[in-house]
Amino acid sequence: MTEQLRLMAVHAHPDDESSKGAASMAMYVARGVDVLVATCTGGERGSILNPKLQGDPWVEENIHEVRRKEMDAAREILGVKQAWLGFVDSGLPEGDPLPPLPEGCFGLQEVEKAAEPLVRLIREFRPHVITTYDENGGYPHPDHIMTHKITMAAFEAAGDPDAYPGTGEPWQPLKLYYNHGFPMGRIRALHAYLTEHGHDSPYGEWIEGWEKSGRKEREVTTQVECADFFEVRDRALIAHATQIDPDGPWFRVPLEVQREVWPTEDFELARSLVDTSLPEDDLFAGITADITV
Repeated sequence: MTEQLRLMAVHAHPDDESSKGAASMAMYVARGVDVLVATCTGGERGSILNPKLQGDPWVEENIHEVRRKEMDAAREILGVKQAWLGFVDSGLPEGDPLPPLPEGCFGLQEVEKAAEPLVRLIREFRPHVITTYDENGGYPHPDHIMTHKITMAAFEAAGDPDAYPGTGEPWQPLKLYYNHGFPMGRIRALHAYLTEHGHDSPYGEWIEGWEKSGRKEREVTTQVECADFFEVRDRALIAHATQIDPDGPWFRVPLEVQREVWPTEDFELARSLVDTSLPEDDLFAGITADITV
């Protein structure tokens, strides 16, 4: 008898799960995979980015509650489970020089201590695969970088019977991936399609800024075809109403164009304890045959 496969996605804030790997998660849920989103913080220091809600005093005063309700709605749309790790949002520091992070926030926690609730959750849920951010956080938000750090620590510790006593029976996940929410290959392909077909592209300045930055592109090892779930992804993202303007650039490229030009979500394999051949088209490549009960 084959055991149900399980996937855990570790994210910094509510809304991150809907902008990074959401269509893949929804696709795996439809295939019978058990999917759990671990959300590190409540997003309470996040800016209100939807102009329709900016200046609303009730939303501003109750942002923690609002973002929890938004997460509940997105979770239902994606069909996933979700757990809060309970850390406090660090906010995104701005200025030159950058101001210090707020006392007690997630970004200032000791990694070993902050990894404990994630180890506990891994041992409880027993995922075969975990996804998170690369060492740069995908972008350099302190909470994204800390999410990377605690996920890497928890991946290594969860299976060690001597680590974190009292947090459950050891469980060793088999693979760990970095999300590539906005790979430049995808951005360039969509930009080229739009310009060649006489459409306005929201990506020109993005590409120019990337090229000027001199940043290296991350390796994409795994492309999961999930175009049929792009609409589900977008509905989940719009559910985070404080964070997403439904009339903004996220949604300017028609779904049919996205499905034709780049029908996958992309990942980078960071750890694997099973044999697999790159490139992959499945986060569970190399695992399914080994999981029996």
